[in-house]
Amino acid sequence: MNNLKRLTKTIFSCFTLSALLLLAGCETLPPMTDLSPITVTDARQASAWELQGKLAIKTPDDKLSANIYWRHSEDRDELTLTTMLGTTVLTLNSTPNSAHLHIDGKDFRDDNAQRLLERVSGWSIPLADLPLWITGQIGPNDEIVERDSQGKPKQLTNTQTPPPWQVAFLSWQSQSGASVPHQLKLERGDLQLKLQLNQWQALGKPAILVGEQP
Repeated sequence: MNNLKRLTKTIFSCFTLSALLLLAGCETLPPMTDLSPITVTDARQASAWELQGKLAIKTPDDKLSANIYWRHSEDRDELTLTTMLGTTVLTLNSTPNSAHLHIDGKDFRDDNAQRLLERVSGWSIPLADLPLWITGQIGPNDEIVERDSQGKPKQLTNTQTPPPWQVAFLSWQSQSGASVPHQLKLERGDLQLKLQLNQWQALGKPAILVGEQP
């Protein structure tokens, strides 16, 4: 059984178990205590953010759909995939020099998150570039193929590692005061990813009021 099939089976098993037990509510993650929601006029102003949405992965042999929760800052990422009932089936926590993946009841570690995810799951997902694309930004290895009528990127090619990633910005939305993508489609060879951002929240340091101790 390939890695994607194994993960699909894991998600299905968790979904079935949750349905049988009828446990109420989705699993909630502990709050990022050092950051709080902020409003920005441009997504580039947010050095940290969190998102909730849906992720679909498709290969010639299989496909997977899951909810995604991602908290991103300059020094760490916390990514979680869950079933529709909120059962966690995958968590990936990483810093610039370390990564920890928990999947199917097992723990895996590496010093590179993208390499770790590819080694365990078989997915060559561009984790280093995704935070830019999620906020509608362009990286140094990206070539704009087309822009929309407002000048926003509509399609780009990422040439960092062959074969290149083809990224399509399917729709945009206003979140936290900024314009960010609502739907993204990524294709590379026979791998296709679709990401839908249902909620994107900019995060920053809490404001200190006059007379309040830092």
